[in-house]
Amino acid sequence: MIIAMKEGVSRGEAEQFAETLKKDGIAVHFSQGANRIVLGLVGDTSAVNGENLMAHHLVEKVIRVQEPYKRANRLFHPAGTTVEVLAAGGTAKIGGGTLGIIAGPCSVESREQIVDIARAVKKAGASFLRGGAFKPRTSPYSFQGLGCGGLDLLLEAKKETGLPVVTELMGIHHLELFADVDIIQVGARNMQNFTLLRELGRSKKPVLLKRGLASTLTELLMAAEYLMAGGNSRIILCERGIRSFDNYTRNVLDISAVPALKKQSHLPVIVDPSHATGLSWMVPAMAKAAVAAGADGVIVEVHNNPEAALCDGEQSLTPAAFSLLMDSLRKYADIEGKHIS
Repeated sequence: MIIAMKEGVSRGEAEQFAETLKKDGIAVHFSQGANRIVLGLVGDTSAVNGENLMAHHLVEKVIRVQEPYKRANRLFHPAGTTVEVLAAGGTAKIGGGTLGIIAGPCSVESREQIVDIARAVKKAGASFLRGGAFKPRTSPYSFQGLGCGGLDLLLEAKKETGLPVVTELMGIHHLELFADVDIIQVGARNMQNFTLLRELGRSKKPVLLKRGLASTLTELLMAAEYLMAGGNSRIILCERGIRSFDNYTRNVLDISAVPALKKQSHLPVIVDPSHATGLSWMVPAMAKAAVAAGADGVIVEVHNNPEAALCDGEQSLTPAAFSLLMDSLRKYADIEGKHIS
């Protein structure tokens, strides 16, 4: 249930009013809009009398939320959410008119590799460095990442360049190792790992949540709801393609998910054209399409020697190709009224 307070109602008045609602396990979420305060009621609101609430002198409007996701719903938070992390010289942002560019290799292979790529993507204009230390692979015989050693190298690249780091967490037993990671990625295979989501909800660290291989948008938003129910609102949704009967591309990039998610939720939405297509030559076109569709950013795989990459070289851009893509994305961002941090 959503309660929109009248214009001019103070925070103190709204909090006093909210105290009368906190019964029978109902939680009240505050959202400060441009002109008014919005209260979101979470819990069993079936016994709450909407007509009585409407009669209150502080209340403008009462809306019952039909969707199963509450905190992630745009009705709860009409203004979009911006996720910020500390970076060298200030903050790096995704959302709120800032186009966040995350770039780096699929997996960390060596110190020279990750540091060289980090320097290259920063020079081209990336705001964040991605790189896999722990790699979930379909085959048990494929390269699984360097593990803790890869994480150390990733953090060394962060120290060298000042770029905030994005990397995937596969299990809660590794969570303490991610203390210096800026954004924790929950991969497509773990989107509905509810034990992991609950733990990350309590951690308060920003989470990049990827859509599952065959998950609906509602299921993605419900996964975000798990994080938010634990108290973590610093969430970035990621469309990375879904499975289809067609195997020409690695997955099918659902560009329509971007405006759909933006309409339903206040959380920032980014797109991963690398995993979606699996083909490096398609990445620039899909990245531009994502920005044109209203995405708040893209996450792109970049490798300094794709032919020799230990993981997903065929979908990785070279640093030179990434630099050209950034030139194009700046123009698209200008058209959309956004800027690259």
